[in-house]
Amino acid sequence: MNKPLYLLLLSLILQGSVLSAQTPPGVVVSHISKETGKYIGSPGLCVLPDGTYVASHDEFGPKSSEFRSAQSRIFISKDKGVTWTQVASIDGQFWSNLFVHKGELYIMGVNKHHGNLIIRKSVDGGYNWTIPYSKTTGLILEGEYHTAPMPVITHNGRLWRAVEYATAPMTDWGKRYSAMMVSVPVDADLLNADNWTRSNHLPYDSTYLDGHFNAWLEGNAVVDQKGNIVDVLRVAVPDGSEEYAAFVKISEDGKVASFDPETGFVKFPGGSKKFSIRYDEKSKRYWMLTNLVKPEYKSLNPASVRNVQALCSSPDLINWTTNCIALEHADVKNHGFQYVEWLFDGDDIIFLSRTAYEDETGGANNNHDANFLTFHRIPNFRSQ
Repeated sequence: MNKPLYLLLLSLILQGSVLSAQTPPGVVVSHISKETGKYIGSPGLCVLPDGTYVASHDEFGPKSSEFRSAQSRIFISKDKGVTWTQVASIDGQFWSNLFVHKGELYIMGVNKHHGNLIIRKSVDGGYNWTIPYSKTTGLILEGEYHTAPMPVITHNGRLWRAVEYATAPMTDWGKRYSAMMVSVPVDADLLNADNWTRSNHLPYDSTYLDGHFNAWLEGNAVVDQKGNIVDVLRVAVPDGSEEYAAFVKISEDGKVASFDPETGFVKFPGGSKKFSIRYDEKSKRYWMLTNLVKPEYKSLNPASVRNVQALCSSPDLINWTTNCIALEHADVKNHGFQYVEWLFDGDDIIFLSRTAYEDETGGANNNHDANFLTFHRIPNFRSQ
């Protein structure tokens, strides 16, 4: 073996990116074989004040309990993502994100597929969690709600998080989802439902995008360049269509959501899949990881193309640059890197992927039904 090749292989090993027939890129945090009838969903990620990384994922699929009381797993890493240990399993937690507020760890989502909006707190780093059995212990909204591991942001003395109301006359996927926002004062008890403000919800409208609008969901709470809160949502469109995001305006008090279909749809890289946007004060740019659709797959339903994860940035949320390809596989049918949750970690970006890849039982069920949760790092992301 010549020296340059040896050094290249050593570098890949150190980055956790060596590929084999049964090993996905990155560091494997969790693996569930398709033979179980359960799949890995909803990656959550945060960093505790002491530097511990905390990860989460839920289980979905025909043998899961997602429609009754969904299961989520909690993992920690004490070595910046090199190794991971499961420390907890939560009964009744689904489609959830992790975040730290005032030094305390929270997980926020729903209790099941289209369930109550809930929040839990852990005071011991993820080992034990509160139970949201009442409006004073984390049961924020009762009913049918939809979400994903979306960012919680701080702005004007409040925490903000986008959610979708999932009760509608139409129960079809997509048509049942209405865009909305919830918020709470930063000094309030987050487990007390009375402290939360819920905006009105904006329902599905079949006339949007000249009749090519299939759904909006998995919105991002973002502060735009004018200092206003907006809900930037994934938009489902038909096969072969251009990808869009929808920009819903939220009032300063968090009570009013409004949308102009003439100006609110913006062409957006990867806009038909879940994406997460965060603002970096140092570069004065918005950053996101998203599933790009390469030209050879333009004829397919863009929501089904998940074999590429790209790091993109923008000065204004409208005009986006592809900075680098973070993950890619040539096969679009059985491989996917999706539902990425990520954070700034100094000069790096760290992220988790819901990954569909080969394993010892023949790989994932398909590109959507992931069998791995994998951890990754993009070093010196601003120079990419």
